Amino acid sequence: MSGQRPFVLGLTGSIGMGKSAVAAMFSDLGVPVFDADAEVHILQGPDGRLLPAIEAAFPGVTGPGGVDRPKLGALVFGDTEALKRLEKIVHPAVAARRSDFLAHHASAPLVVFDIPLLFEKGGAQMVDAVAVVSATPEQQRTRVLARPAMTEAKFEQILALQVPDAEKRARADFVIETSGSLDETRAAVGALVKRLATPG
Repeated sequence: MSGQRPFVLGLTGSIGMGKSAVAAMFSDLGVPVFDADAEVHILQGPDGRLLPAIEAAFPGVTGPGGVDRPKLGALVFGDTEALKRLEKIVHPAVAARRSDFLAHHASAPLVVFDIPLLFEKGGAQMVDAVAVVSATPEQQRTRVLARPAMTEAKFEQILALQVPDAEKRARADFVIETSGSLDETRAAVGALVKRLATPG
């Protein structure tokens, strides 16, 4: 494996499908996982590197605790131009962190890029294969509506911004089902790790 980089598996899935739980299962098996959302939180958190740029673009949305996410969200949600402005600040910084992560884990046989909007933002080109986490629409709805402050209207808004689950499944190299028990999902993740992390 010397001189080779890890196999990069993109992990994605619509809201409420169980992607975070599946990412944790990869991590539990010793697979390095790059969590794009967590990186954004660090970059926008207290003393985060992006605070000056975000404050300059959206005055009044940052403070000692970092970015006021609800306030920033209210400014960019539904405003395409504002969202593009924010993405121009955030995306290059996350990409740089991702490159550092890959360099740090260069000797690993397999790494996972946990990216919620992998298809929506055209990120499928930067991975070797894509695994989509999926469950039934009924389970998805039940899980999401159980979240604090979630409403039917908000859920429908989020779904409208995401590539439909059926299309994600069709475009995926692997589908990880979370409709069954946790043990069944864990077994599926284990089998995939064995398949992708074994040389040859």
